[in-house]
Amino acid sequence: MNVMQPIDRIRGGVHEKEKHESGHKHVSGTAEYIDDIPEPAGTLHGYIGLSARAHAEILSIDFAEVSASAGVVGILTADEIPGENDISPAHKHDDPVFATGKVEFHGQPIFAVIATSRDAARRAAAKAKIDYRDLPHVTDVQEAAAANYPLVIDPLKLERGDINAGFAKARNVIQGEMRIGGQDHFYLEGHISFAIPGEDDEVTVFASTQHPSETQHMVAQVLGVPSNAVTVNVRRMGGGFGGKETQANLFAAVAAMAARKYRRAVKIRPDRDDDMTATGKRHDFHVDYKIGFDEDGRIEAVDAVFAARCGFSADLSGPVTDRALFHADNCYFYPNVRLRSRPMKTNTVSNTAFRGFGGPQGMVGGERMIEDIAYTLGKDPLEIRKRNFYGGEGRNLTPYHQTVEDNIIGRIIEELETSADYAARREAVLAFNRENRVIKRGIALTPVKFGISFTKTEYNQAGALVHVYTDGSIHLNHGGTEMGQGLYTKVAQVAADEFQVDLDRIKVTATSTGKVPNTSATAASSGSDLNGMAAANAAQQIKARLVSFAAERYGVSEADVAFEPNVVRIGSERISFPEFIKMAYTARVQLSAAGFYKTPKIHWNRSEGRGRPFYYYAYGASCSEVSVDTLTGEYQVDRTDIIHDVGRSLNPALDLGQVEGAFVQGMGWLTTEELWWDANGRLRTHAPSTYKIPLASDRPRIFNVRLAEWSVNREETIRRSKAVGEPPFMLGISVLEAISMAAASVAEYRIPPRIDAPATPERVLMAIERLRGNAATETTR
Repeated sequence: MNVMQPIDRIRGGVHEKEKHESGHKHVSGTAEYIDDIPEPAGTLHGYIGLSARAHAEILSIDFAEVSASAGVVGILTADEIPGENDISPAHKHDDPVFATGKVEFHGQPIFAVIATSRDAARRAAAKAKIDYRDLPHVTDVQEAAAANYPLVIDPLKLERGDINAGFAKARNVIQGEMRIGGQDHFYLEGHISFAIPGEDDEVTVFASTQHPSETQHMVAQVLGVPSNAVTVNVRRMGGGFGGKETQANLFAAVAAMAARKYRRAVKIRPDRDDDMTATGKRHDFHVDYKIGFDEDGRIEAVDAVFAARCGFSADLSGPVTDRALFHADNCYFYPNVRLRSRPMKTNTVSNTAFRGFGGPQGMVGGERMIEDIAYTLGKDPLEIRKRNFYGGEGRNLTPYHQTVEDNIIGRIIEELETSADYAARREAVLAFNRENRVIKRGIALTPVKFGISFTKTEYNQAGALVHVYTDGSIHLNHGGTEMGQGLYTKVAQVAADEFQVDLDRIKVTATSTGKVPNTSATAASSGSDLNGMAAANAAQQIKARLVSFAAERYGVSEADVAFEPNVVRIGSERISFPEFIKMAYTARVQLSAAGFYKTPKIHWNRSEGRGRPFYYYAYGASCSEVSVDTLTGEYQVDRTDIIHDVGRSLNPALDLGQVEGAFVQGMGWLTTEELWWDANGRLRTHAPSTYKIPLASDRPRIFNVRLAEWSVNREETIRRSKAVGEPPFMLGISVLEAISMAAASVAEYRIPPRIDAPATPERVLMAIERLRGNAATETTR
């Protein structure tokens, strides 16, 4: 036996700043994505033919020129589908793989061409001659309501208190509306699937998907085979942001269908233009609201309707619009409240999951109400925010009847006010605006409270598979997918911490439905929470066997067996981890385990609008300062300060990166990223040339970001950490609010600016001109 001396700690355990496990591969170009996988001899390529109408009957299709094109092997239509022509994640049978008889949005898939090269398939697909009979179409949510378009799914209502009594009591009542734009995911790696046929009815699909199990089930449904015949593998994605939660199913199903039919490997990768045209976005919202409040700005009643442009099918619009209502309160207590959703059908691509999953839209609506109160009363919006925070006797119940038990927003706001020097800087902004006619500044400090858990309760579960090999190396597999966020690194750190071995002993392999079944999507900020706990559970099972073996072998109590950094201590002796594992193997101890975890405490009754849909809340706050040119509407973000709550961070380096990236992405959504459909229902912002995401030059000139290092999750999450994927996205709201203040300065801050999102320079300029006109009108009265 080798007796080892104790060391302080392992390398790369939890709570350590550890580099992303693929970071060096990303920057060197050696990270393997699906398009990098070597293609077997005879690989075919597919390309999907899209509708050129927003709403029309298909009278006829002529494929003669398509079939005659060089390299074409075949054409797939709905008639070729052996199973069901449906990939609806809501199981409403409203989302066909290929349209039949009628198309319902410009860009809807109608057929696929399979050819010997991608270029040949793409060129041939453009030669199809389709005869349409146009039908009336609508692309705007208000137009859809006026045209009596149906809802894509049953709406939700959240209600508490007595809003009639609340409005009767309120000294002030105002009404307003707001448009909140959508957003394209703009992942660096577009959609792609690569299918390889196997024996009998088997097929293996390499898919860029956030939800391998759903992709597996959808492919099986389309092929008409059991799920056990389909294996979906995902090593990494080049970004997802929710856009690959359901939208990958189309490409995987078509690739698998072609692979099965032609008995050859098939790859499908659309151009960026077609990817943006044919796949769903963040939902656009139109919010109608009515708020009652007293002379101090304390809210007495809220009544709001959140209508969403959902597209031609349900997709995930039900839970997305539900979550918008869940977050319309943000950090604020509404004594009397009624919130309603209206998930409207439109003749546009079906909108889908996007970072925040409806929460950002609800939160922006809530912040607009706070802003209206502040400018109506001539007060600092931060004063109104703090006056309405959750907290105090009888002020902790949400509109969905969950009690806010972990409220730390007050401390975060207090710390940020001090560290960002908010009060002095606001006075400086006010002074600057008094002295400058053209350039106006604005500053805003906004909070975030974001609920963590899937509102579909059964999704709050995860599995993991852990093998310990005889050389002491450890193989880890779980149901979470890696899309650049560092999930693989964090879960590996958890496994290293459980076994008390250095991180380099852990190997995380590609997510596979053949290893861990029935997994949930890597979404809802749940990746680390769920998969980290499942991996820990698997490790704990193996450790329990090892402890039992050691206690019996050496005649000590189990309490005298401990895993210490890279050794196992048995009584007073320490054995290296690899040597101990060899001993256990020789004694025929099982060194593999399947772990499982399900989130406790949560429950939700949608029909009653009551429950505890969230396990806990993550909090944060941002303070942004902007300069606006009132002659053009152009602006720049001068400075942003952020404090964000991630509990006890699993990896502070990765978490800081998530906060910084989320803020910039949220800022882009609210400022420059605009989706625009023309009169024919065609998406015109469908490429980098027409769709403006933030550049490095758009980031705040001064950017101070830190974690709330004192925070520890009161719930028993993985190592008391908190989710970080979605909550910091809403920190970008501070930029929109700062722009609003700069605009409001032209009317002495006494008229609500009400700038719709995204606050493009054009919208900012129009708002400034409107405010000047309104101020002039008020002056002449």
